[in-house]
Amino acid sequence: MPVGISLLTLVPGLVGGSETYARELARALHRVGELEYRVFVPTVAPDAGDGLPSAPIAEYRASMTIPGRILAMSHAAARPRRLLRALRLDSLDAIHFPLSVMLPPVDRRAAATTVHDLQHELHPRFFSRAELAYRRAVYGWTVRRSRIVIAVSEHARNTLIERHGVPADRLRAIPHGVDHERFSPDDRRREPFLLYPANRWRHKNHERLFAAFALMRRERPELRLVLTGRGHEGKPVPEGVDVRGFVSRDELVDLYRRAGALVFPSLYEGFGQPPLEAMACGCPVAASNTTSLPEVCGDAAEYFDPESPEEIAAAALRALTGDRVDRGLVRARLFTWDECARRHEAVYRELIS
Repeated sequence: MPVGISLLTLVPGLVGGSETYARELARALHRVGELEYRVFVPTVAPDAGDGLPSAPIAEYRASMTIPGRILAMSHAAARPRRLLRALRLDSLDAIHFPLSVMLPPVDRRAAATTVHDLQHELHPRFFSRAELAYRRAVYGWTVRRSRIVIAVSEHARNTLIERHGVPADRLRAIPHGVDHERFSPDDRRREPFLLYPANRWRHKNHERLFAAFALMRRERPELRLVLTGRGHEGKPVPEGVDVRGFVSRDELVDLYRRAGALVFPSLYEGFGQPPLEAMACGCPVAASNTTSLPEVCGDAAEYFDPESPEEIAAAALRALTGDRVDRGLVRARLFTWDECARRHEAVYRELIS
């Protein structure tokens, strides 16, 4: 019988790194997987299975908006019977929920969930009271009902142990990979701009980055800052800041190949995909010294305290010298989606056994 993979809570272009992970995992399992798979996809993302046999599930009320997504998840959690029937769980050997939430709730004996984002545990101030209560409830029953919980970094694994009391023997830390065919360097000269690809969410720390950028421009007045991602619309930015909005993966690769450096001042990352992609493209990296980022970047980045504009500015200016590029290329080669898929398949075999 197949292993089920539920991508029902995926919203294209909205969930950032977890969408990259879900799609790349499916592609890699199609390339290197040895088990049989069935992917359950939402009606808003019928292509999310990326090569694996897929079944759109109309019983899940998928939406393209954040409020609609929350409503759909709440409805599925409160009234799961129709959805459970649609998934035909009795025809599966095991099921994996790669997007942090087990929906619908299932028997834990053959279920695994990947938990990406425990930001609410470390930065509760970034959430309303209702959002905080919802996250704590949903993540709580998700990890309790999962026989195996996959964490995307050792930092996330340790947070699950400390904040949720998940026994270590039920946890597997499996890092993301990077598509080395797409994310690779070229021979163009780097241009005088810093790149920050991030949605305008509070933990992404844009305001301190703007303060740091003002300090950098005193020393490097020609320097520009390029922002990508959603949520910048209608919000003011300082002089010298170029807002691109949502960009395609090809456009993002082009920016990584041309940028003088990536600056990544996030206050919280479950994994931290952009620094890894930048290193694979030969782009120098300056990153926060918090959560999972040192674990991902190793000795290949310039680090700073993300709460200090002065440290952000100093590290970004150091990164522009580009003297860690070779380290970044070596570091990035340690992360592949094929290896990520093989380690997931080992988890599925555990569930089946």
